[in-house]
Amino acid sequence: GCSLAEAGVEPWSLTDQQTRMLPRDHIRHVLAITLESADTAARWNNALQALAESTPLGVPVSIATDPRNGAGEATGAEFTTSAVDVSRWPEGMGMAALFDPQRAREYAEIISQEYRALGITTALGPQIDLGTEPRWMRLQDTWGPSSALVTDYARAVCDAMQTTPAADYQQGAAFGLAVPEASYADPGWGQASVATMVKHWPGGGTGEAGRDAHYGFGKFAVYPGGNEAEHLVPFAHGAFDLDGPTASASAVMPYYTISSGYRTPDGQVLNTGSDGEPRANSYHRVIVHDMLRQRYGFDGVVCTDWGITADPDPEMSNFGQRCYGVEDLSVAERHALAIDNGVDQFGGNSQAAPVLEAYRILAERDGEAAARARFEASAVRLLRVFFRTGLFDNPYLDPAASVATVGCESFAQAGLAAQRDSLVLLKNADADRAPVLPLTQPSIRAWVPRRHLDERLGFMRFPEPACDIDPYRPSPAALERVEDPAQAQVAVVFIESPLCESYSVADREAGGNGYLPISLQWGPYTATAARERSLASGDFRETAHPDRSVRGKQAQVANASDLELVRQARAQMGNRPVIVVLRMHNPAVLAEVEPLADAIVIDFGVQQEVVWELLRGRVTPHGLLPLTLPASMEAVERHDEDRPFDYAAYEDGAGHTYRFGFGLDWEGVIDDERVGRYAARAPRPLPWAHAEPHRPA
Repeated sequence: GCSLAEAGVEPWSLTDQQTRMLPRDHIRHVLAITLESADTAARWNNALQALAESTPLGVPVSIATDPRNGAGEATGAEFTTSAVDVSRWPEGMGMAALFDPQRAREYAEIISQEYRALGITTALGPQIDLGTEPRWMRLQDTWGPSSALVTDYARAVCDAMQTTPAADYQQGAAFGLAVPEASYADPGWGQASVATMVKHWPGGGTGEAGRDAHYGFGKFAVYPGGNEAEHLVPFAHGAFDLDGPTASASAVMPYYTISSGYRTPDGQVLNTGSDGEPRANSYHRVIVHDMLRQRYGFDGVVCTDWGITADPDPEMSNFGQRCYGVEDLSVAERHALAIDNGVDQFGGNSQAAPVLEAYRILAERDGEAAARARFEASAVRLLRVFFRTGLFDNPYLDPAASVATVGCESFAQAGLAAQRDSLVLLKNADADRAPVLPLTQPSIRAWVPRRHLDERLGFMRFPEPACDIDPYRPSPAALERVEDPAQAQVAVVFIESPLCESYSVADREAGGNGYLPISLQWGPYTATAARERSLASGDFRETAHPDRSVRGKQAQVANASDLELVRQARAQMGNRPVIVVLRMHNPAVLAEVEPLADAIVIDFGVQQEVVWELLRGRVTPHGLLPLTLPASMEAVERHDEDRPFDYAAYEDGAGHTYRFGFGLDWEGVIDDERVGRYAARAPRPLPWAHAEPHRPA
């Protein structure tokens, strides 16, 4: 076939693959990744639904999306998408910095309206993992390590996204937007509802040494602190216990991980090797069937994470399929095992053949009646979402109404307000302890140095060449930029938290095990305090060196030059202010940076214009740290991946401790209702001490 440009058709036209997969493989669940515009999305939805309606049963299509409203630039990761047309909000950790479930509810109410205007009826989120492991690459998409805060957010977001309010209470009605109808059969549901798929069961934030299970070298989740139960709290007391009429999140996604040494609520210890071959969560009957389905009574959809049924790549470093623990089974047998455990849907699979073969496997083992009953149970769960969201009533969109809704002024302003309030002011004192912010002079000259990134591997494990980055974004609020630091009144240094590689083919080929430490500092780091032996190991690709310890290894940090920028700014500016703006993906060790800076602002994924507004004093700092910044990498290495607040926090020169809930405004340390509600209850451990679980009241 031709490309879209070569074909000369409208951008909303269906591709050859799309026109084949609906009637041939009966696909009715589609993941939308890149959408050109609200108008194009609405017209594409209508074309897709018309094709579905023309098939014998006329079952409509349910369109899903990963989070797409983040204000930070798209990373290329499969679990985030670009924000086109939509209102733009802080990334997950930035929303957590608000410490306000009502703001999270407002966010969910707005993006659900935008989703429905784009044809989207299922959100692959929210991500309610407890972010207890500070090195994890997906930490920025969580709401942090506090089970109290994450549980309140989970309840608010799922409730708001799924509930179609009465016409009088719908946001947008006052602006002339269409008022969706409520369901007559399912209380709370209707044409404004978006089904939520909470992830990742039974908690995805405990990868050993911070490694991530998108890759074979990060497939193990570990629980050295015995804190498995707290990671279930956001599910059991949040997503499964909503205040509103929809009662529970509609779907759950287990994570890729093998939960190594996992202690269940009834005392079983899983994936030790003595209970059979260690298996990933979707393939483990106890984790899906016994715990999720039976113990917690979840009767919604269980959907696997993307790409877990095909054969894995023989190269450990590559981005491939993730059938952890069942590599010896056929593709059809993997489907049958997951279905037998209680899985209803396979993320990323678009072929019916292995599902039909799985049916034959189960029918041969259990009988035709039992296999049919099992498949019909999944059909009921899946179709329930179609009926609840009104797809069978009317799946079509009015493109003009979609354009009027998506990214409308009121929605955009709400997102910008959240971005402003998510910024965290960590430090505001020069060498004489005098505040340097806000910068209130009408005209201020700023030196903004350019950044450099070394060559590194991207999310899909393809090499990304070294590059220079100009971080300055002109805007009405931006300071006047000068190229010569001698002419500047202030330096504004934009950096981001360390970007590290965690696996090296070169290290393996040189006789090592391939594993590298994930550093949270920019300067050279050797993992002398790391575990002598890894807690979990075992993979068919690792026979010579199965142990995954990084002890004695040196970290590879692609943006180590960020530290040099701060040092250069301090040297060039003398007594003039140096302001560091840190885009934080993970909680950095600030011992190298803080003494050199007069002011530090933490950005958890916002548009730069709101940073300039804060520096100029046009807004008051409001954000609080949604996590604790570690005192050192040694403290991080000694902590337990499954426990929150169990490493020492960094203390700056003014005596402020950068722990969960800390933040400054123009008057000093913020101490408001939010701090009392969440931060005051968070444990404050001694260095390297284990903290008690932080549970919601």
